Amino acid sequence: MGPHALLVETGDSDRALSLASWIRREGLLADDVVPAATTVLLDGVPDPAHVRRRLRDWPGEPPVTDQRVVELPVRYDGPDLGFAAESWGVSEAEAVRLHSARDYLVAFCGFAPGFAYLRGLPDRLALPRLATPRTRVPVGSVAVADAWTGIYPSSSPGGWRLLGRTEVTLFDATREDPALLAPGTRVRLVAS
Repeated sequence: MGPHALLVETGDSDRALSLASWIRREGLLADDVVPAATTVLLDGVPDPAHVRRRLRDWPGEPPVTDQRVVELPVRYDGPDLGFAAESWGVSEAEAVRLHSARDYLVAFCGFAPGFAYLRGLPDRLALPRLATPRTRVPVGSVAVADAWTGIYPSSSPGGWRLLGRTEVTLFDATREDPALLAPGTRVRLVAS
């Protein structure tokens, strides 16, 4: 990562989000603090040895979450909705209910600006990625890969299973906070 970066392995997304929140609250010096599925990257660290010592003080508490809930209307009409229903052993209407009847938490962002990895889908509803990714996934597509839910903030290639779509703009570089869904944000998908 370079002489002014640290990569901390946490083991899971809850601990990564928790550590990233703690680092920010404690004011540890780093230009960027980036949680991921099982790690936290600290980049632009002026004194890595000092930060490494301070990381030992992390109490390992649960992640701090945003108190607000972002509700996103979703039209569940994606090309893989039937696959999800069949995989889960339910009707398409029940698949929509299973996917939308829970609150999600943004564990981390990546892949593309504004692409949030939403945690909250039970492992029993995990879906495999496509064997061959699509060359173009439409903006706003609501998708599942493994036990993650994600929403494509822009049109791009992708191998996730597409269940539906939303019209909400997830990333806008002209906004004060360009990404609507930042780590720690709670999200509710509302079938429309």
